[in-house]
Amino acid sequence: MGSSLNVEVDVGDGIREGRSKKSRWERVLDLREAKTQVKFAVPMVLCNVFYFSITMVSVMFAGHLGKLELAGSTLANSWATVTGFAFMTGLSGALETLCGQGFGAKMYRMLGLYLQSSCIISFLFSVIISVLWFYTEPVLVLLHQDPEISRTAALYMKYLIPGLFAYGFVQNILRFLQTQSIVLPLVLFSVIPLGIHFGIVYCLVNKTSLGFKGAPLAASISLWISFILLAIYVAFAKKFENTWRGLSFESFQHILRNLKLALPSAAMVCLEYWAFEILVFLAGLMPNSEITTSLIAICVNTETIAYMFTYGLSAAASTRVSNELGAGNPDRAKHAMAVTLKISVILAFAVVITLAFGHDIWAGFFSDSHSIIKKFAEMTPLLAVSISIDAIQGVLSGVARGSGWQHLAVWANLGTFYFIGMPIAVVLGFKFKLYVKGLWIGLICGLSCQAATLMLITLRRKWTKIDLSEGRKVETPISA
Repeated sequence: MGSSLNVEVDVGDGIREGRSKKSRWERVLDLREAKTQVKFAVPMVLCNVFYFSITMVSVMFAGHLGKLELAGSTLANSWATVTGFAFMTGLSGALETLCGQGFGAKMYRMLGLYLQSSCIISFLFSVIISVLWFYTEPVLVLLHQDPEISRTAALYMKYLIPGLFAYGFVQNILRFLQTQSIVLPLVLFSVIPLGIHFGIVYCLVNKTSLGFKGAPLAASISLWISFILLAIYVAFAKKFENTWRGLSFESFQHILRNLKLALPSAAMVCLEYWAFEILVFLAGLMPNSEITTSLIAICVNTETIAYMFTYGLSAAASTRVSNELGAGNPDRAKHAMAVTLKISVILAFAVVITLAFGHDIWAGFFSDSHSIIKKFAEMTPLLAVSISIDAIQGVLSGVARGSGWQHLAVWANLGTFYFIGMPIAVVLGFKFKLYVKGLWIGLICGLSCQAATLMLITLRRKWTKIDLSEGRKVETPISA
């Protein structure tokens, strides 16, 4: 009897101890919410990587044709990203607010109308950007690029113009699906075009007379294939019978409201992209520019790849926040943001640890130069800091898009990057002769101020629920 009692007491103590541990752990991280967001984020990361790979594979095939083709296609791809693809991605950010909150408010019919209005906007801006792309050669020469490389890059850009239109449409459909938490099909509809792309680019580059021109043309074809697959899926899948009811002229009535969010959203994305490109440009003005440019390019690529993981969490934060605000649950929106921030810190820590122990191996993927690998090792601590801060600001940017605060985020990005980060980078890099380290310290200052500003916005500003029926914003303060 005594032993039995002891067992019961031990079991009871174990249960109480387990509950205590569970409650302490749940106070740190809401596992249910975290699991939901991770399941959402992983497919979004994969989808982003696959679409990024389509254009990169074309550059790789073009690069194998010769040094001039490699330089031209690389320059063209960077120019296309900065002036077109990034802008199209940003324009689609309006749907993260409109469709996200509309879905949370169960105003399902509006989602299809907003998707159509966003596609109209993307088409119009694609026309404008394609004109810029058509005159790529004189623009690049004006920017002091090598004339022969500029001519090759311009040829590449002309055959990439059709892909710009498809890319804009694809990004809009991705946001339309994302805001409804339909993410697994996105992986399928991005990996299939990528798989097909290998065959298309190989045939056009190596088996036809197109040669170099076949690489960008293959990217355009693959992007159009992706758009067609996504459009067929949305048009015929039964799960969209409430959110997609076919084409409607009513969508033109929502273009202005969409533009008010789309343009600031595009500016948000472009201002950040341009800051990194400016660093590469500044590195080219330094002594030993070949080494400094290679080093800063490795750092920028490392930061970009690390941000691909943050992108998934940013999309998760945007969707969860917009859905909850649309449903009239600002407290849950704030809770979702807090969970995403905690996950982003854990993710950044994992990336930083990996980089700390494997920086030589990682740098070896980009260069065989011992001096560059050594200098990259010296940059690793600074990269660890910038990646960590970038993870936090990425989530906060997603919250801004989900809440409809794009106009505030634009001013935050403009002020922190171009009035704080870049001037510090120039002074430290050139005046104090810290070179690449100085440039990256300036970037860290910009990122830190950006993250702090966005955090201040989320804490001080009232969280809003957009009245989708009338286009007004109803101020709904979030409880502490």
